[in-house]
Amino acid sequence: MRLQAPPRFVLVRETVEHDGVEPAAFLRWGRGRPRGFWARGRGWLAHIGELESLVVQSGSGSRDRFLEIQDRARRFARPENGNGWRRRGRGAALRFYGGFSFRDDHVPRDFWAAFPSARFVVPELELEHDGETVRLTTQALAGPGEDPAAVRGQLRARLDYTLKGVARAARKGDDRALHPAARLRSGRRSWQRAVEEILSAIHEGRMEKAVLARILDVSTTGAIDPVEVLEYLRRENADAHVFLFEPEAGSPIVGATPEALATVRGNRFSATAVAGSVSRGETDEEQRALARQLLNSAKDRVEHAFTVEDMVARLEPLSRTVEAQAEPHVLTLARIQHLETRIKAILRPGASVLELVAALHPTPAVCGLARDAALDLLSRNEPFERGWYAGPVGWFDTRGDGVFVPALRTAVARSTTWRLFAGAGIVPGSDPEAEWDETGIKFEPVLRALDAAGARGIR
Repeated sequence: MRLQAPPRFVLVRETVEHDGVEPAAFLRWGRGRPRGFWARGRGWLAHIGELESLVVQSGSGSRDRFLEIQDRARRFARPENGNGWRRRGRGAALRFYGGFSFRDDHVPRDFWAAFPSARFVVPELELEHDGETVRLTTQALAGPGEDPAAVRGQLRARLDYTLKGVARAARKGDDRALHPAARLRSGRRSWQRAVEEILSAIHEGRMEKAVLARILDVSTTGAIDPVEVLEYLRRENADAHVFLFEPEAGSPIVGATPEALATVRGNRFSATAVAGSVSRGETDEEQRALARQLLNSAKDRVEHAFTVEDMVARLEPLSRTVEAQAEPHVLTLARIQHLETRIKAILRPGASVLELVAALHPTPAVCGLARDAALDLLSRNEPFERGWYAGPVGWFDTRGDGVFVPALRTAVARSTTWRLFAGAGIVPGSDPEAEWDETGIKFEPVLRALDAAGARGIR
């Protein structure tokens, strides 16, 4: 596995428009190879294969691994290789897909063996839907002595081969197998003790908030197709950022997160602060009543304000202007509602999405405030490895643009066991029982997706 491209290569690409290509069939055709999917609303990106990879095993500081990945990407795309890193320019930019662990000292093992502190891939195949057109792109590196025209001919043949293979995968239909499943719940007593310790630390003035997580393991008698899980998450969570990243066969992470950590296009930045939760309700009337309750909740408004204020403060050094909505609104999802505030900024020249991610992660919405005190307390009270849960996942390109979201409402698979993660923000006024119930609601999107994919007995 290379960490840097050979000298003086030329990146060669071929693209074809083909509206009949569905991302699920494309991903199934890529089974056994690195693959991924990233979507919100009508727009999405899917990818297969690994032309190049960038890996950081562990970080020595909170910003180091983000900037190390950026530096490695720049070396890979250096100008003498014909695909220079550029803040502006015509033509398609080279994309890197992947993510980062929640903690910079993360050690990849067990469920997270395929997920080091940072891992990104440059794929061989990309399928993109920009809301109007579907484009299939394939790319390769032409080394010294290779004729780019000949490589282009090989790529055109690969496009044809891929389209035929995806068509065959689409014709296979629904061959979903049903597998009995069992849950292994995390301890309720330990949860209550942890919440009480956090509340004590808040009362003593050592922190203002901590986001405590718990896990739920689901074991099945056979393997569940992660693409089936992804499809359900897309159907049921249209307003969420839905993702799949499988860097090694059999080791997928999937999720449907409500918030965007950093979206950069040119000098424009956008994100959403999401904190404060309430259930959705069974009827429209109940949903509206619960939304009003959330908007009027002093506890939830305080928790939400922590996140907005911290994100704005961390954005200011990298921005010319930063603007957050004056009042939060309610984001209503399939099973839960949140307070949401949109944040926008005009960036200073040269600021990249990875620099923004380095400045923002971890936000109070996934960690707490003060950050270091919350991290220390969570390390002593979460008896499991967070891995990439709540870490930034997404993509960036050679222009410095990209989209990253925190890996929330997330599950990671190892063999026939899926580990689900959910967290709750603990602030003054939090009740251990109510926060436990909130995390239960947050498990629901992936639990329902696993059920739809054939895991029987978990509902």
